[in-house]
Amino acid sequence: MNPETEKLERIIVMAERLYEALEGDIAALKAGRPQEMRSLDPEIEKLTMLYSREVTNMDPQRTKAAPSEIKKRLIAATSKFRDTLKMHQRLLVRVKNASEGLIKAVANEVDRQHAPQVTYAPASANYKKNPVAMIYNGVI
Repeated sequence: MNPETEKLERIIVMAERLYEALEGDIAALKAGRPQEMRSLDPEIEKLTMLYSREVTNMDPQRTKAAPSEIKKRLIAATSKFRDTLKMHQRLLVRVKNASEGLIKAVANEVDRQHAPQVTYAPASANYKKNPVAMIYNGVI
């Protein structure tokens, strides 16, 4: 096997491993357990950087000279990886929007509950706390 073919084989294997990690992330997000996402693992992050570097340094002319079987596998692995990555991104955006919306709703409700009560009295009569019963002369 020539060096370029070996490089393509490595890229295919990396794409498949990244695909599996993304599938694990998608399953974890759908199950509501984002802490189980595999892409947060330092090993997967290193693999992602290595894959990016390998793909960036790939020579298209040498790739064309590779055996057709390897080119087909590379195209299949790459397209599967891209499709899974798109689904992963869409799911992350949904989870992010949902969690931010929930946080905003809770913050708005806290603000609403802590807002001063507005009365019909002049502005200086607005109370920051709920009015309480008054005792005259300490006698009930």
